[in-house]
Amino acid sequence: MPQHRDEELGSHGPEPEEIDTSAGYELSDVRVTGIVVFLTALAIFVAVTGILCYGIGKVINAQLNKEDGPNSKWTKTAEVRELGNLPSSPELQNKMAELTQQFPTPRVQTDDGNQDVADLHAREDLLLDNYTRVDGKPGTVRIPIERAMELVAQRGLATAPAAQKSPLMTGDNVPTIQDPLTNGFARTAYELDVEAARAAEAKRQP
Repeated sequence: MPQHRDEELGSHGPEPEEIDTSAGYELSDVRVTGIVVFLTALAIFVAVTGILCYGIGKVINAQLNKEDGPNSKWTKTAEVRELGNLPSSPELQNKMAELTQQFPTPRVQTDDGNQDVADLHAREDLLLDNYTRVDGKPGTVRIPIERAMELVAQRGLATAPAAQKSPLMTGDNVPTIQDPLTNGFARTAYELDVEAARAAEAKRQP
């Protein structure tokens, strides 16, 4: 009967083997089998992963070559590593700038628009700081903004005819409008760097 077997083994089954801890360290050697099995499995996993990656790369390159078609006089595979690092040449840059000016517009900006913004601000400076004619309006002249501000300070702003005011409701306030005292734009970081470089160059020159 199972009951008699349990009584023979005791209530807790076989007692665990006692470990001698008097030496203070393991008395048995490390089992190398588990380590060898782990390293072998790791090596197989790495090898299989490398083979899969190589095969996937081959399949992708074959598909790209199939879509590109055979090489012709318009297409040529270049080995970029043979070119190395091209030195920065001002003459080559100027030549490229001349060639790009021959391309039809609109052209892709090569400097993220920094030079275009600087040119725009330079044209605005000419209009803001000098007397200029207004096209299509004979006898009309633009005046510098500094002179315009002086005239506004002397004469005041032109006032429009007073409109009929409706009575204010409880808690309403009269809105106030202040005219800006700036010329309308701020310098970009590119322009500030260029101006700082020019100022430093001017200081170095005798």
